[in-house]
Amino acid sequence: MKHTFYLASLLFSLNLLSGCSNTDVQNAEDSINTADLVNYVKVLGSDAFMGRKPCTVGEDSTMAYLKREFIRLGLEPGFGESYFQEVPLVEVSCQPSEQMRINTGGQNLELKYIDDFVVFSKRIQEQTNLENVPMVFAGFGIVAPEYNRNDYAGIDVKGKVVVVLVNDPGYNSGDSTNFKGNIMTYYGRWTYKYEEAARQGATGVLIVHETPQAGYPWSVVVSGATASKFYLQPDDGYKDRCEIEGWITRDAAVKLFTGQNQRLDSLIAMARRPDFKPVEMDASVSVSMISGFTNKLSHNIMAVLPGTARPGEVIIYSGHWDHFGVGTPLNGDSIYNGAVDNGTTLAWMMEIAEAFTKLKDKPERSIAFFAPTGEEQGLLGSAWYVEHPSFELSKTVANINNDLMLYYGRMKDVMVTGYGQSELEDYLKEFADLQNRYILPDPNPETGMYFRGDQFSFAKAGVPGLYARGNCDSREHGKEWMHQKEKEWLANNYHKPTDQYDVGWDLSGVEEDAKLLFRVGLKLANETTFPGWKEGSEFKRK
Repeated sequence: MKHTFYLASLLFSLNLLSGCSNTDVQNAEDSINTADLVNYVKVLGSDAFMGRKPCTVGEDSTMAYLKREFIRLGLEPGFGESYFQEVPLVEVSCQPSEQMRINTGGQNLELKYIDDFVVFSKRIQEQTNLENVPMVFAGFGIVAPEYNRNDYAGIDVKGKVVVVLVNDPGYNSGDSTNFKGNIMTYYGRWTYKYEEAARQGATGVLIVHETPQAGYPWSVVVSGATASKFYLQPDDGYKDRCEIEGWITRDAAVKLFTGQNQRLDSLIAMARRPDFKPVEMDASVSVSMISGFTNKLSHNIMAVLPGTARPGEVIIYSGHWDHFGVGTPLNGDSIYNGAVDNGTTLAWMMEIAEAFTKLKDKPERSIAFFAPTGEEQGLLGSAWYVEHPSFELSKTVANINNDLMLYYGRMKDVMVTGYGQSELEDYLKEFADLQNRYILPDPNPETGMYFRGDQFSFAKAGVPGLYARGNCDSREHGKEWMHQKEKEWLANNYHKPTDQYDVGWDLSGVEEDAKLLFRVGLKLANETTFPGWKEGSEFKRK
């Protein structure tokens, strides 16, 4: 089978490099160019779009613009007769008490909101009051049968607040066979911790924050926790979720466990062991919260190029359209333009769309171009889509997603976030080789970025998702230069009003990535096979 796959790949590549088929594909690929990318970014990242926040005039502008572009390209609506899919949201604002009181080993510990803890809730209830609720230490808060792991074994956490560690047992353990070592699995993601605590019936869950393990500082936790949040509108008021979800700082955790005559580092070491058992604590917690709710409506945006032979089978390219709108001013500027996050990716997707429309020999499978809403709020639009898909998920061949495509020119690498997940990486390598580029696994896999992009929604639903772009090794300046540039961009522009277009940008790298992933999608679109998950992936199809 392996020899057959590579022979087919070689024949396909040779076909692209010879005769009329090559001319057709090359002409289509040549339509992808930097000038068009710049035009898209300048429009979508302009002040006129007001930061593209869901449920604002910025959303209206984005919808109208992308629809016009899809129509110009001759693409059909992705949702029946419409380019738009309604996504019902609820905006939740939470105001916790200024203090969280913990009685630990007979000692009173008072934690201060924002400085020491943050809590919030998805539950649609106006008031939440926890008074002297018992606490349990549940290690990493993981139930993973494939790893023979159950951090809740032998204990009933109903009516209790569980304290859990961020990331998973493999991180910094020195053992690559402990889960995936320093590569975060979904079990290490904070969203999973909340989901599992709720499945166990806990009243509340608090994650101990540590910057290296989380992949971001406490300030990021605070900014996310204190702002109002969008969630998908629930049928049951999210009664299946914990009454409180939140974080405590490492320092607060040290004080909590000192009252238990325990050292935090010793508990972390204990929690890494495969024979870990949860610990009933001689501790109770009290905290309250007032919540407000507003129902709103946002939209996913999608267009389709129907397949000529198997139109019910589809490859979906995606890039979220939303950003943060108008917010806290920085140097007098309050519009969060989102030119890189995610304007460059929308431009990438639109240029790939145009390339497919230029083909004389249209692909056998359908190609969809999907701009989901609410990515910045927790992958809401893509989560809604996989629950209400336009194409059967069993016939969805792949999702090719991107995000945060930087403007520092062409790259030698193709960095794969979530490397080792699916056979899509084999397709990627084939065409990366033709560009004289190499595949680079994400150098920071402990941050779990694969679970923070829209491809994750598809992966959870069983559809292989690819998240790949040049990011780490500049063709002109090398790795160290690019590392410093990315570090500077994240520090100075990520989720800030300064993420706006500048004439000094070089989008030739985004152009090269678009051409690469156009070729990957085209090959998938003319095959009859479905790429699968690789061994060791938590999403491997049953």
